[in-house]
Amino acid sequence: MAIAYRQRIDDDTEFALWKIEEEANDLYQQLQLDEDEKAYVEKLSNGKRHLHWLGTRVLLRKMLRTDEYIDCKVDAHGKPYLVNLPYHISLSHSFDYAAVMISRTHKVGIDIEQIKEKVERIAGKFMRPEELAFIDDQHKIEQLYVCWCAKEAVYKCNGEKEVSFADNIFLEPFDFESPGELNAHLHKKNISLDYKVGYLQYEDYMIGYVEG
Repeated sequence: MAIAYRQRIDDDTEFALWKIEEEANDLYQQLQLDEDEKAYVEKLSNGKRHLHWLGTRVLLRKMLRTDEYIDCKVDAHGKPYLVNLPYHISLSHSFDYAAVMISRTHKVGIDIEQIKEKVERIAGKFMRPEELAFIDDQHKIEQLYVCWCAKEAVYKCNGEKEVSFADNIFLEPFDFESPGELNAHLHKKNISLDYKVGYLQYEDYMIGYVEG
């Protein structure tokens, strides 16, 4: 399967989606992995987690347009980074899709989620009361997913653990439209950061993306 969707944000930044229709072995054959990565892949059960790991790496390779080995590591906070290439990266996946965002100049964050009704039941865990107050009944589920994806994208862009979606990431009111934008703020101790988060609905998935 080729890239399903690609969007350029600016001259240095873009993201793309890959619909995972291949078998795990087909994805594996498209990668170059070191011994540690091969050992990690062998430990993954042959399910979605396995396909997601392979799918994001195949998509990253396509976006970087290289057949060479890509040294992709994860730091102490769980944020992926490239050792020898001048790009910031962010990876995400949900059911049949992998998503990757890259930038030469900015830290980035991306999140993709399949839209399901269950988000309404857990909204109070990641939303503040004043944020729940601006949710529109007509687009309730979609808008809640925008909020989740936006906060997840900001969390990934910031790249540090111990950040609460409800207590540290704040969203300004917005009307749902696709594609759209909203303003977000991260406040924690001495940190105060402002973000403009982009989002769009793709089929029955919501994508949130941000550069910082």
